[in-house]
Amino acid sequence: MADADDGDPERTPSGHHIVVNGRRWRATDPSIPEPLRAELVSALMAARRAVRTDGGARPAVHDAKVALGERGEPWWEPTTPEGRVDRLQRAARALLRHRGDDGIVTVEELATLSPGSGVEVADARRAVEELTGAVGANAVRCADIRTEYR
Repeated sequence: MADADDGDPERTPSGHHIVVNGRRWRATDPSIPEPLRAELVSALMAARRAVRTDGGARPAVHDAKVALGERGEPWWEPTTPEGRVDRLQRAARALLRHRGDDGIVTVEELATLSPGSGVEVADARRAVEELTGAVGANAVRCADIRTEYR
C-alpha cells in the first residue's frame, strides 16, 4: 500500500490494481520502460482531453489504455500471441497519434512492451507488418497504417 504522502494511489496487495475512492482500477504494467510509459500516459491524457470536444476520440483512449496494460489481457497473466499483437498495435497507434504525422515507431521500441514473453521482437514485427501490410517492415509511420487499423 502506498503512503498518503507519496502521491501514488493505494495498490491492492497483488499490485495488479490501484484503489481510487474505494474502487479498484487495473494498474499500469510496471514492466513498461519509464520513457515509453510516460509517453503513453501523455497520449492517454491528450486523448481524454480530446473526448470532451470530439466523441470520436474514444478509440484513442482505448488504444492508450490497452497499450499501458490497463485494458485487454491482464499483464500479470500469460498472454496469447493475438493479445500481445493487439496490445502492440494499439501502442503503435497511440504513440503515432501522440508523435504526429512525422512520428515513427520501430519494432524494437514496441518489443519493450512485451517483456518476458520470449517472442517480443516476433510479436512486434507481426504487429507492424499487420498495421502496414508490408512483410519485413521494421517501423511504422502514420501514413503507413492500413485504413482498417486506423
